[in-house]
Amino acid sequence: MGTCICPIDAQFFDQVAALLTPPTLPQIQEYFEVLEAKRHCSGLKVKPDAKHGKGVHSEVNFQEDDLILKDEMLVGAQHSSNKIDCFVCSFCFRFIGSIELQIGRKLYLQELGVSAVDGSGSSDGIGCNTSSEKTRIPQDTIQSLMNSNLQLPYSENFPLPLVVPCLGGCKEAYYCSKSCAEADWDSFHSLLCIGHGSSSPSTEALLKFVKHANETNDIFILAAKVISFTILRYRKLKAAHVQREGKHDSSNQFDSCIFPLLLEAWKSVSMGFKRRWWDCIALPEDVDSSEKVEFRMQIKDLAFESLQLLKEAIYDKECAPLFSLDIYGHIIGMFELNNLDLVVASPVEDYFLYIDDLPVSQKKEVENLTKPFLDALGDDYSISCQGTAFFPLQSCMNHSCIPNAKAFKREEDKDGQATIVALRPIFKGEEVTISYIDEDLPYDERQELLADYGFRCKCPRCIEEQL
Repeated sequence: MGTCICPIDAQFFDQVAALLTPPTLPQIQEYFEVLEAKRHCSGLKVKPDAKHGKGVHSEVNFQEDDLILKDEMLVGAQHSSNKIDCFVCSFCFRFIGSIELQIGRKLYLQELGVSAVDGSGSSDGIGCNTSSEKTRIPQDTIQSLMNSNLQLPYSENFPLPLVVPCLGGCKEAYYCSKSCAEADWDSFHSLLCIGHGSSSPSTEALLKFVKHANETNDIFILAAKVISFTILRYRKLKAAHVQREGKHDSSNQFDSCIFPLLLEAWKSVSMGFKRRWWDCIALPEDVDSSEKVEFRMQIKDLAFESLQLLKEAIYDKECAPLFSLDIYGHIIGMFELNNLDLVVASPVEDYFLYIDDLPVSQKKEVENLTKPFLDALGDDYSISCQGTAFFPLQSCMNHSCIPNAKAFKREEDKDGQATIVALRPIFKGEEVTISYIDEDLPYDERQELLADYGFRCKCPRCIEEQL
């Protein structure tokens, strides 16, 4: 006898399948036309096609070094280990507080024996000590820095936004403004906050989820933000629908979900993902061909473990399909294939470079005050904010081993938005391309790396080198 599937199970799987169905080309075009208008991207056009899915084309002429795009992220997160070194807004990732607070907080955590770091600083010729030679700063001096009782010379030339606390009262998220705090709360954080004002059914379970992500892979934090974003957006859409249409029958757990509204809430995510995480993750060098299947199963099991913890923390029965392992795998795979590094340069680095460039007559006196702090920070003084983010428009840019554009932050770019600049003149109608890998690698190595993205590159350079 065959296995009987009850109607509720069948409906659940049908809903999961509907969420995983790729959008049609007209749906893609309509979505990005609206997004382009919101972002005021008059110089760019996303054009879907059957071969590549979609691509970004220039509507105007760009010159070398021109800014092509500043793209706001759909979702992003600072690496957990990077939080030790960089105190930033949890929504836009601008550095916050003051130069003194940034330095004092890092030294305070350093004194506690908390070690980082996801990234490495460069001395840039300033001559600070290595980590093993760091100078010790008295605790009362560190506290004076953090409490704004001690002001460093010329720090007023590097003003930072004031620190705004989380609306839910947690001590994990801070912001550069009330508007950022409210935007993060409405979009993600109200479900993921561990403070007294959290909407999470279990902040204890949420802590377990975060601990697991920090110990295994903080890409799970990004996946949780996507699910939180979709749930919160669904609730807003449903509230508006109920107000407009009248009370909705919620006698059945599946009937209570107005599924077209869940699809609408999911739309921006559906435009980005391609393959499940365990199917597209790059294999480590020490995993040979005979171990591929086992390795991918281990990754799948890790995702399942994470999902179970997240489900305990923020499960919503009306949005049950979002907690399918298939959905979770595709969300994480979206970051694996479409992510762009989130990088924001440190104002602390800018500050010490400024001191180093002072005229000799001023520099000696000033360095008597600043050099002990530089020596205490060691090579870590220049670490930037680092994380991972998904940018809707940037993610549509196709790869080329001879790209005409690149992700590059300019001096004036102080937040986590994606910044794409032209590497050479780009003419109206030309496709804007970036490189997903190090394009200076030999042909075979490039193709091997690009295989993880699910394609073989046939750009003019690869065609020439293949012959």
